[in-house]
Amino acid sequence: MAAQRRIGSLAVSPIGLGAMPFSLGKDPLPPREQAIATVHAALDAGVTLIDTADVYAPRWDMMGHNEQIVAEALRTWSGDASQVVVATKGGITREKDVFPNRRNASPEYLRSAVEASLTALGVDTIDLYYWHRPDRSRRYADGVEALAALQQEGLIREIGVSNANVEELDVAREVLGEGGLAAVQNEFSPRFHHTSHRELQYCGEHGIAFVPWSPLGGIGGGSKGVGERFLQVQRVAELRDVSPQQVVLAWELSLGEHVIPIPGASRPESITDSAQAMSLALSVDDLEELATILP
Repeated sequence: MAAQRRIGSLAVSPIGLGAMPFSLGKDPLPPREQAIATVHAALDAGVTLIDTADVYAPRWDMMGHNEQIVAEALRTWSGDASQVVVATKGGITREKDVFPNRRNASPEYLRSAVEASLTALGVDTIDLYYWHRPDRSRRYADGVEALAALQQEGLIREIGVSNANVEELDVAREVLGEGGLAAVQNEFSPRFHHTSHRELQYCGEHGIAFVPWSPLGGIGGGSKGVGERFLQVQRVAELRDVSPQQVVLAWELSLGEHVIPIPGASRPESITDSAQAMSLALSVDDLEELATILP
């Protein structure tokens, strides 16, 4: 089993499962049974971090859809789910005929979102709760303070922020104190790193977990074609006789002990393959070649 990585007080596998594809991004969506089987396959492969969000839902009036699937999968897994960490997010609203989705970081809304997620997940405390996206109508500190209050009540174990820049991370650390910000979840992949590599480095300097979302390039085709788009990845994959996706994830893991990618999956085969990156040892030559992906 690969060495665990830290998210604040939590210990998790180096690779997590992004559950969003169960509820968004594909038409048709995978059958519920397939989604649950995908979570089971992840857990069987040693994955102990599952990432979801209240807003991951097929329709505006189905908030919590993804969280409910994750909860059902954990209840029905044959193994011991007590050590599995579930991360969810809030701060984005969905309303009928309102596009794009709005953001709300008021203390009242974030409390209602946390309470709804607690119900959807069937738990008393959320392991890791992210502020999903900044609400530009409010001071950034206000949203972080709202989560800190919920943490003090015992509703949240660890606090994270998502889609945040370095300046916002400075604010979050100032509000929460040193060690109070457990994780940052930003987009990062071979095709998207121009605005997030800085945050990855910042997190490493301050002992914060950096959790790349869409680490393979996203569900819109980026993941499937990552080897074709990045010849460095394809060459290493062929040399190691593994999938390009495993190479990308292993490379991201090499960027720091604080990096925990969460590849999305809607099929058991996909997450089973991705999980093998946890034991893929890349050579110095491999890493030097892959390092050319970054400027």
